[in-house]
Amino acid sequence: MIERTVDLVTRTKNVSLIGAVLLLVAVSACGLIKPSEDRILFDGKSFRAKAKHINKKASPSDFTVVIKGVSASLDGAREAGRYEGTKFCIANFGSSRIDWKVGPDTEPQNLQINDDRLTFAGSCRRP
Repeated sequence: MIERTVDLVTRTKNVSLIGAVLLLVAVSACGLIKPSEDRILFDGKSFRAKAKHINKKASPSDFTVVIKGVSASLDGAREAGRYEGTKFCIANFGSSRIDWKVGPDTEPQNLQINDDRLTFAGSCRRP
C-alpha cells in the first residue's frame, strides 16, 4: 500500500513537471509569432519579403529583395519590395537612399518574376 502511494506521488510529480515545462515553452514562443494584424499591408495584401546581401565581403552595399506572392498584386509586391529594401539599407548603412538596378520603378516587362516571386536588386547609398 505504501509503495503504491509513493508510486502515485512520483507519477503526479512527473506529470506536473512535464506540464510546467510545456507551459514555459508555450509562453516563451509567444513573442516569435507575429500576429497578422501587425503586418504591413501593401495594396491591401500581406507579402513575405526578404532582403539580403549579394556578397557581403566583396560589395557590402549590393543586395537583393525577394517578394513572395506577387500574383496577389504586382503593385503591392513592388511596394513591399521597396519597403524591405529601405529597411535593409537603413539597418546596414543608416540611409534610405537606394540605387535600384531592378526595383519598384522598373517597367513591368523588365521585372524578374519566377515561381510567384519578384526579385529586386539594388545598392545602398551611403549617407
